[in-house]
Amino acid sequence: MTSSELWSRETADRYDAGETETSSPAVLGPTVAFLAELAGDGRALEFAIGTGRVGVPLRERGVPVVGIELSEHMAAVLRRKVDEDTLPVTIGDMATTVVPGGFTLVYLVYNTISNLLTQDEQVECFRNAARHLEPGGRFVIELGVPPLRFLPPGQVAVPFDVSERHLGFDTFDLVEQILVSHHFSREGSDGGDGDDGRYRRDNSRHRYAWPAELDLMARIAGLELERRVADWDGASFTQDSGKHISVWRKPT
Repeated sequence: MTSSELWSRETADRYDAGETETSSPAVLGPTVAFLAELAGDGRALEFAIGTGRVGVPLRERGVPVVGIELSEHMAAVLRRKVDEDTLPVTIGDMATTVVPGGFTLVYLVYNTISNLLTQDEQVECFRNAARHLEPGGRFVIELGVPPLRFLPPGQVAVPFDVSERHLGFDTFDLVEQILVSHHFSREGSDGGDGDDGRYRRDNSRHRYAWPAELDLMARIAGLELERRVADWDGASFTQDSGKHISVWRKPT
């Protein structure tokens, strides 16, 4: 078992409802196209497949997908969408769990490598990806760039969403490279007599890592950086990019 925090049944059941924007065709279309091109005629393995936000449409695209998921509750939500024969899922952590067969693509999206709270575990995640890849296969990670330059001296919090129904901000431990994402989400209706004004509070811990640190992890695992872009559409990665999509290749 890794240091990743475990998703509860309640969180899993409401996860998809909170991800309508990231599940939209505008977001998923480029994501699935990017991954399908890299998978080619081979199989894809998704680490931390969750409720299948990406894995299910990738499978519908014609790519055979296998998943590893730590939370049985998240996997149960996925299972409502697709059966085990169509999209097999193994319960386990992404740093050590091994599934049968080889893959042309292993991928880890939506900042999920940061769920591993130690550098050693993140290195093991790269090693596990390399273990599953066929020669010439790729490992893909989507991860935000730590917004530390937005921190004035003495400040440890950065907001990332301030809207009518949600307040989100991150707090940083700069020594341990740990950030905590805080969420205050309004419950009930959008207003009027049925809105009782209640908010739900959630938080989660993550270990942030810079692109250069991930490149070193990849080298330790025997992988080589092939490409780094700013989004799934392939925009150039610059010093102003808020996230990156990185592709490492296992040598032939």
